[in-house]
Amino acid sequence: MNNSPTSKSPDWLALMIGNSRLHWAYFQEDKLQTTWDTNHLSNPLITSRLPSDFLLTTIPNNLPLYIASVVPSQTKLWQNYPNTKIITLEQIPLKNIYPTMGIDRALAILGAGEIYGFPCLVIDAGTALTLTGVDSDRSLIGGAILPGLKLQFQSLATKAAALPNVNLPDSLPLRWSINTPDAITSGILYTILGGIKTFIDDWLKKYPSSQIILTGGDSQLLLSYFKQEYFKTSEKLKQNKNLIFWGILFSLLS
Repeated sequence: MNNSPTSKSPDWLALMIGNSRLHWAYFQEDKLQTTWDTNHLSNPLITSRLPSDFLLTTIPNNLPLYIASVVPSQTKLWQNYPNTKIITLEQIPLKNIYPTMGIDRALAILGAGEIYGFPCLVIDAGTALTLTGVDSDRSLIGGAILPGLKLQFQSLATKAAALPNVNLPDSLPLRWSINTPDAITSGILYTILGGIKTFIDDWLKKYPSSQIILTGGDSQLLLSYFKQEYFKTSEKLKQNKNLIFWGILFSLLS
């Protein structure tokens, strides 16, 4: 990593500030060592050291910190840490990125392309469920955004007084359900799976050799659902929960 900002320290931290949680990664040079999640920071950081309760016990609290964020109010809380660098869209070596694109989407598609090759399609199953495609020229083709799996369940429970809060199941329910919780689960999951499959099919018509990678907190569960409902499609899918962190690394190396 001699040409990157991290060359001053062989050990460094990446922090992705997500909508719901903080996502951390510890690197030694260009080797990803471990990842973990924490809650958001509640108050501005006022010391020159990182809070120990946000770090694993073996990790020093004064390492360089590279932050990407989709929550501006959270970003501000970390800016007093003297060894911080904020990653912006301008640093992402991809073409055709638009100004309001989420940095998480840009980093994930960069990480996917660098690891698996371009063209590629990334399906990020987080708080929001996003699809992002880039062609072989590293140019953004476009994508889609919809509420994530858990958010769709939560919205029904919050906005419809008579409907219960239902957790994501380990396996798909019967499509034609005869009780309310299973009917909610069926309606949400089969609709999401069918919708994603149409995007995948359309993408592969345009880019038959493309890699398709699932990422995000619910990506393993989403892959499991695909194996149950669309097995042939699932064979074309890869899963890598650390695409954003790889994107941060490659943005620093560019």
